[in-house]
Amino acid sequence: MTTLATHGESDGKRPEEPRRNMLDYAATHRTFRLDVPCTFNFGADVVDRIAHEADGPALIWANAAGDEQRFLYSDIARLSARFASMLATRGIGKGDRVLVMTPRIPEWQIAIVGCLKLGAVPIPSIEMLTAKDLAFRVRHAGVSAVFARAESAPKFEQVMDEVSVKISIGAAAGFEDYATAMSTADEDFLPVTVAADDPAILYYTSGSTGDPKGVLHPARSLFAWKVSGHYWLDLAPGDVIWCTADVGWSKAGTSILFGPWGCGATSFFYDGPFDPVERLRLLAKYGITVYCAPGTELFRIVDAGIGDHDISRLRHTVSAGERLNDVVADRWREVTGLPVLEAYGQTETLMTLANYACTPPRIGSIGLPMPGLELAIVDDKGAPLPVREEGNIALKMPNPQMMLGYYKDDARTAESFVDGAHGRWFITGDKGVMDEDGYFYHRGRSDDVINSAGYRIGPSEVENALLDHPAVLECAVIGAPHGERGEIVKAFIILRDGVVADLALTRNIQDHVKASTAPYKYPRAVEYVSELPKTHTGKIQRKALRDMEKQRFLQSSGSGIVD
Repeated sequence: MTTLATHGESDGKRPEEPRRNMLDYAATHRTFRLDVPCTFNFGADVVDRIAHEADGPALIWANAAGDEQRFLYSDIARLSARFASMLATRGIGKGDRVLVMTPRIPEWQIAIVGCLKLGAVPIPSIEMLTAKDLAFRVRHAGVSAVFARAESAPKFEQVMDEVSVKISIGAAAGFEDYATAMSTADEDFLPVTVAADDPAILYYTSGSTGDPKGVLHPARSLFAWKVSGHYWLDLAPGDVIWCTADVGWSKAGTSILFGPWGCGATSFFYDGPFDPVERLRLLAKYGITVYCAPGTELFRIVDAGIGDHDISRLRHTVSAGERLNDVVADRWREVTGLPVLEAYGQTETLMTLANYACTPPRIGSIGLPMPGLELAIVDDKGAPLPVREEGNIALKMPNPQMMLGYYKDDARTAESFVDGAHGRWFITGDKGVMDEDGYFYHRGRSDDVINSAGYRIGPSEVENALLDHPAVLECAVIGAPHGERGEIVKAFIILRDGVVADLALTRNIQDHVKASTAPYKYPRAVEYVSELPKTHTGKIQRKALRDMEKQRFLQSSGSGIVD
């Protein structure tokens, strides 16, 4: 039976034959079993354990101003204990929801791990969220505590009376100062016991209709996610991984926090704007060994002067969150000598399919099932389909990586599973095919969710924002194909009588959406139309618009996009 092994530190240079955690995929997948413990507290059983048994570097942080901080596992253990104690003395306990909204700063890891030690359920949130977005999360989740920067405090104004504990980094009206609160907190906090199926973390992710879905994961998920860190990210003590995902996304959990620290590796954390040359400088300066970035980033930096930077310590490049362009992958390998190993997953399950260092990558494939997982292409009744036949990408149940369910939405949770003669399957919402050797290929979403540069965007959220604009009579939003981002948000708009369509109006509408919801959701392309395709019952046919855009994309370079 395969078990997760640990390795000593590397010498920091790319070897002739790089160390790999898996040498034979078929044998590993056939024999692997993950023994989930009855209880698991990530803060105690991972962070504190490593701090006591094999203390080493856990986190390297830098920002655009040139500031830098380094933390050992023992530092994180101590600070997260104080964070847990700080919340506990203010009445926060096991099961309480804590909304954590920071940029890429060390306080994010300290807060998340501190919540986990307490048994509280963190809700990682990106700073781009608007007051409306935050009010929904606070009320839907029943948030008891908020942790954010002082600059973000005004966004919580409408829910101030609904949250009992409010902590801010810096002075903010109605919030306690983080530094002051931490200065009196106890470092000897005893982590609580958390059962494997107890709620542990809550992510919000866009759906095709309505408000975002709350995806509630138990403690066993945090335990199981180390599998992708070990086999896909190929991490061990001595590695330094840089995952550039934003902290509100589940990808940050697997590749910035739970995956790397579950393997005893070091996370590099950078708070600064994207600049391709700066990316290369940082890869070289901090001796990054594993780089995890979406294809959009790789596309931008591959020709930004790699030869001017010593990135010889980089031995492993992975990508997820969006479809990897084959041209980008080929160019990256040509310039760096390294393949880009793509993986596939959802917030509900995290990484389930991946390409691995020991397996030959296949053009266009999202890979093979993660050790411990069984996936298949099934029909709508859960029957496995023949090779090369398109169907639903599905994950066999039970599985420890799987969410508890969509929070407060039992109906949606039930609809995501199908029971058939071949067992119970989670239907991912993606279409795909499988070849004769078990490699999977993605064929698109089966719903309307837009995936743009790794960001999942629900079209109805954008449509609601557009309909609040006085010039918009009717609209439909889809994901339009885009060579660099995979998809972009495109809006088809019917204007009210007398309104003139011009560039100024388009900019005004885009700015309106940015102000109404998270800015990354704004429509980068806008097309004014006189009518929208609808069913006989009056429902807008987004699929017809998507099909039209796909044809346009194939026939041209996509010119005319407003960006």
